[in-house]
Amino acid sequence: MAPKYQSIADALRLEIENGLYSGKQLLPTEQLLCQRFQISRQTVRRALSMLEDEGLITRRQGSGSRLREHAAPEILLNCAVAVVTTYISDYIFPNILQGMERVLAANGSAPLLFATQNQISTERKILQTLLTMKELDGVLVEGSKTALPNPNLDLYQKLIDQGVRLVFINGTYPELAGTPSVLADNFGGGKLLVEYLGGKGHQNIAGIFKNDDMQGTLRYAGYAQTLRNLGLPLEDGQIYWYNTETRRAFYSESFLDSVLESLAGCTAIVCYNDEVAIRVVSHLQKRGVRVPEEMAVVSFDNSQYSELAPVRITSLSHGTQNLGELAAKLMLRLLQGEECQTVVVPWHLKEKESS
Repeated sequence: MAPKYQSIADALRLEIENGLYSGKQLLPTEQLLCQRFQISRQTVRRALSMLEDEGLITRRQGSGSRLREHAAPEILLNCAVAVVTTYISDYIFPNILQGMERVLAANGSAPLLFATQNQISTERKILQTLLTMKELDGVLVEGSKTALPNPNLDLYQKLIDQGVRLVFINGTYPELAGTPSVLADNFGGGKLLVEYLGGKGHQNIAGIFKNDDMQGTLRYAGYAQTLRNLGLPLEDGQIYWYNTETRRAFYSESFLDSVLESLAGCTAIVCYNDEVAIRVVSHLQKRGVRVPEEMAVVSFDNSQYSELAPVRITSLSHGTQNLGELAAKLMLRLLQGEECQTVVVPWHLKEKESS
């Protein structure tokens, strides 16, 4: 459960984002916030300190708290930006796309949307189409099968040579020097989940990972290194790998039976994401395995799946940060001529009933 001061900060942040306070208006006093939330003055001050650290407010002793003044961003009119993702309507992608669209629309751009279905051949066709677009300014792109060598780097380089700005999300290509990305700290996420389970006393921790995307291999790397650091066993038999082509197999009960049987002897499972975890939890219950008493399940993304599971799933979250928004803001800075670096977003654990 999040600390009380963080919950208060989240509530005030939401009110600020919804325009409840004007630029010159003071926020409620510490005393009023204490009365409103039924908390101590120390807790209020910690919540306000969080918002100040995030650059949302300024605080002055004796004068109260008010919104920080920011210079109005430059409006980019007629800015043509394409968005290429692996999927559009599946899983967490609507939220990422909405974040991109909010930022781009506010800056005079209606993004052109493409989906590769995580297929290299489809990605190549889309890139060939983009190369024919004379007025294209930038491309926000999630590469296909980013854990594997990408045979489409030649087309990405041609876009760069034409002056098109690229920002990658959920992956990066060292061969495309100087191209920034927005990445989750997936190695750190794998580490965080294993440390959490180890702290709960679990000695045999299984893992289910996706092996053709960079997110999966980095999550595995953090998982594996932390097992070693904690002196816990790391056996090939306790790890299950899948890829884009076998992703749909998790709908099959017979397939899940074989997966869970191969992970027998473990008391906890780290899942690649909530989409996998909800199926694991549901199938464990069908087999009469109690979650978390006999098998704990943890995961990534803190999506709606983690809430809709028969047992709510402990999962990692990016908090209030939206990777789509961050990528779009990075793109706008590039188009304004700024030098930009890759952004790595940390994970935060959201503990629920599955562990």
